[in-house]
Amino acid sequence: MSKQLFYLEDDEVLAHLTSRAFERLGFSVAHFSTLADAEQAINAVGYSHALLDMKLNDGNSLSLIKQLAHQHPSIKILLLTGYASIATAVQAVKLGAYNYLPKPASINEILAAFGEQAPSSPDVDTHSTMSLKRLEWEKIQQALADNDGNITLTAKQLNMHRRTLQRKLGKKPVAT
Repeated sequence: MSKQLFYLEDDEVLAHLTSRAFERLGFSVAHFSTLADAEQAINAVGYSHALLDMKLNDGNSLSLIKQLAHQHPSIKILLLTGYASIATAVQAVKLGAYNYLPKPASINEILAAFGEQAPSSPDVDTHSTMSLKRLEWEKIQQALADNDGNITLTAKQLNMHRRTLQRKLGKKPVAT
């Protein structure tokens, strides 16, 4: 079976490098830089893999997961995001994603998340524990998801001042 990659990424430089790496690994890559372009191409080819950036300039790719899984039942969908949280990972898997990875991710990490064998030695330190700041970030994201994005309710649930929560949410996600 040929490997067909449905790739949605709005960062053109990253998309170019990742596409080239996957092509060298024997994948046929169909790259889309907008949600609109990706939605039009869902029915095109029998995709075997999908690599989706979650946050795009024109929307959120979570809406594509269900459509891709329905149209291509054996597809392996991987959600890749710079705004990683356990809550969005759970949501993505419930929608039909095969796996989920925070950015930045190496090609070996992406292949491993797809369940594919990496051509070189696998990346080390896969069993590291989360830092306290990362655990806090995950807890906040879970509470935010539980409260449907309501900052006030989330702050009350976490016994935190609303402005403090907003300040924490304004920062970039903490690395593991």
